[in-house]
This record gives sequence, structure tokens and C-alpha cells, in this order.
Amino acid sequence: MGTHTDAHIVWDWNGTLFHDVDAVIGATNAAFAELGLEPLTLERYRELYCVPVPKFYERLMGRLPSAAEWELMDSTFHRHYTRHHVRCGLAEGVVELLAGWASAGRSQSILSLYGHEELVPLVRGFGIETHFLRVEGRTGPSGGGKAEHMVRHLSALAGVDPGRTVVIGDAADDAVAALHVGARAVLYTGGSHGRASLEAVGVPVVDTLREAVGEAERLVGA
Repeated sequence: MGTHTDAHIVWDWNGTLFHDVDAVIGATNAAFAELGLEPLTLERYRELYCVPVPKFYERLMGRLPSAAEWELMDSTFHRHYTRHHVRCGLAEGVVELLAGWASAGRSQSILSLYGHEELVPLVRGFGIETHFLRVEGRTGPSGGGKAEHMVRHLSALAGVDPGRTVVIGDAADDAVAALHVGARAVLYTGGSHGRASLEAVGVPVVDTLREAVGEAERLVGA
């Protein structure tokens, strides 16, 4: 990306830069159907969703899923998501926002809990990869949180100060991960969480990614 100032954004991918909520709901309901659970509406999903994902299932089932149930639901989710996410696109204004942040000499990266091997070609396919210092997805088992991934992600970015970093995501877990490393967070209502659950975290909550970038600039004085 060339020379950059010390202001940095760590973007979430699913539900933030990538507007895939319809595919997520469809895949979630397919996973629920395997255990005879009732399908969720988008509103109900946003009300209940949390990370780690087995806790989300516990809210619906009244108990944590067994290891066999988790494996079945997780594999079903990913199979259906892979089939349907190809119809999804970037959130409104993403290309312009990424280019504007980069052209101001600031840096940015992606950290996602989506599988790394699937994430990288997807980002590349939208032609936005060059805006990022690093594009990093999950390696290893799914279902966990982002905090320790954030530690490794920022430590791999030379010259990026966590105190001048803002994490932008759609889940409370994004804010938890930001606070874990001493960064700031802005949460976006266009993905997995409703506004009420995001506001409970105590960080700025916005309805558009343009507002999110504006909040990021305010938080780090960019």
C-alpha cells in the first residue's frame, strides 16, 4: 500500500465488508433443521446471535450442543453457506471507502473468522485486495472468538500501533477483540447483531460503513 500514517482499520469481513446476511440466515436455518429446530427470522437471529457460536446454539436449544450435534450443524452450515454466498456482494460504498482511507495514507487490514483459504480468493475476486496490508482468515476449528486471532494479526503488522487502531465489525465479539489488544471499535448494524445488543457493548454503533469510517477518524484523530 505504500507509505501510511499510524491510523489503521482492522475490518471484519462477513456481515461487514461482505453483505452476506441472507446466506448466513439460510445456512443457519439449514443447520437448525438437522436437529429439528424451528427456522429463525433475521430479527430473531440478530437478537440471539453471539460468539462463540456454540453459545448461540445454546440460547436456542436450552443447552450446549453435543460434540456430534455441533459437528453436524457446523458442517451443514458451511456446506449451505458455500453454495449460497456466491450471490452476495460487498456492502454499499465499500470500494469508495477503502480507496478513500488508503488514499489518505492510512492503512487497513482484514481479520475474519471465515476460513482463510476461502477468504483470500473471495477478497481478491472483488478487486480490493491491494487496499490491505494483510488479509487473514481463520485457520483451525471454527466456533471460537476473535480475541487471540487479533493479537496475532496486529503483531504481524509492522508499524501498526494498537492504540491508533480501530476495529470495524458487525458483532460484539469484534469489540471484545479490539479491547483485548488495546484498540478501539465501531460496530455496524448491517450484519449479525441488532442495534440493542451492539449498544450494550459500550462502543459507537452506526448504521452505515460510511459512518463507521467517520467514527474511526474521530476516535484516532485521523
